[in-house]
Amino acid sequence: MIKLKKVIVADENMPAVETLFSSFGEVRRVAGRSIEPSQLAEADTLLVRSITQVNAQLLSETKQLEFVGSATIGMDHMDSHYLTERAIPFSNAAGCNADSVVDYALAAIYEYAEQRALDPRNLSYGVVGAGNVGSRLVSRLTALGVNVLVSDPPRALRDPTFIDTPLAQLMAQSDVVCCHLPLTNSGEHATHHLIGESLLQQLIPGALLLNAGRGPTIDGEALLSFAKQRTDVTLVMDVWEEEPTVDRELACRVLIGTPHIAGYSLEGKLRGTYMLYERYCEILDLEVSVSFDSLFVDYPTPMLELTRQTTVQQVIQSVYSIKEDHQRFMDSLTPAENQPKAFDQLRKSYPVRREFSSLKLTGQTTGAMKIQLAALGFKVDEVQA
Repeated sequence: MIKLKKVIVADENMPAVETLFSSFGEVRRVAGRSIEPSQLAEADTLLVRSITQVNAQLLSETKQLEFVGSATIGMDHMDSHYLTERAIPFSNAAGCNADSVVDYALAAIYEYAEQRALDPRNLSYGVVGAGNVGSRLVSRLTALGVNVLVSDPPRALRDPTFIDTPLAQLMAQSDVVCCHLPLTNSGEHATHHLIGESLLQQLIPGALLLNAGRGPTIDGEALLSFAKQRTDVTLVMDVWEEEPTVDRELACRVLIGTPHIAGYSLEGKLRGTYMLYERYCEILDLEVSVSFDSLFVDYPTPMLELTRQTTVQQVIQSVYSIKEDHQRFMDSLTPAENQPKAFDQLRKSYPVRREFSSLKLTGQTTGAMKIQLAALGFKVDEVQA
């Protein structure tokens, strides 16, 4: 028999929970990193993000839990074996913020290129991890017309048509290396500390290394040592091995550093909550009664009118200024004793950020510019060339 009045415990940073779940019962907001087992004693549903470790200890006092959902891509923070043993249905939101992370990577690449007076279209690229994020980044880079190598041995085992490049070869042949790996600690293809000293040394002079997957997939100690030796290599880091604690010495050596917010677009966060709502309705055998588009009624559509002088960087910055994210992150590093709390506060108070595809572009530009913007993920149907 379905209990009509649910108790839904949700991460305080998850948007639209009340809009989507309040019809099922009472929504209780909690701090995701410090949820106590006692807060879940009456819970029927638990909705988390990636910072909450869902395991036997956390769920030790739950008696009636009927669904656990994570509004994020990854599953490394959820003990799936334990949930299965207890017959508790669970789900993540695979792909919910993949486009947001791709936007972040492209914004970082174009910022790097502008500061180095380079054309991103003249660089070679390596993408490590071909999941939801990596595969979409490859698609956009391919549309841009650049050379892209991809490393993902597990994907190659599943898909005989997938062309896998050995990681050492990828590192040695790419001007830009983008890491979008999940965190796995065991198995033949475990990703914990996958990239260490020997692979880092394969990076070519002047390379850019970007990590927007999981912090521990790169050995942080080896990365700091490498960064001290190879000052020619540029680093972009959205994830950190011991977050929310950040190695300040490493952070001060990056071109762009951010507090694990690559996937924090408005679209990505709302899509994550919405995917859990759809799954919850499925479990309860109820109709989906709220549309995804209705969640945007309070958010104006970003707009930009192009001229033939408008640059790609200006278009990107009109919808997302990655430099502002970096500056807020750097400001949060001091005083050192407050840094972990400041890291979480940046995530909690993150400003509304829209995805590239949300930007309404009008005006005129060149044919080449229109093609480039479309490849990057912008909608150019109303732009005249």
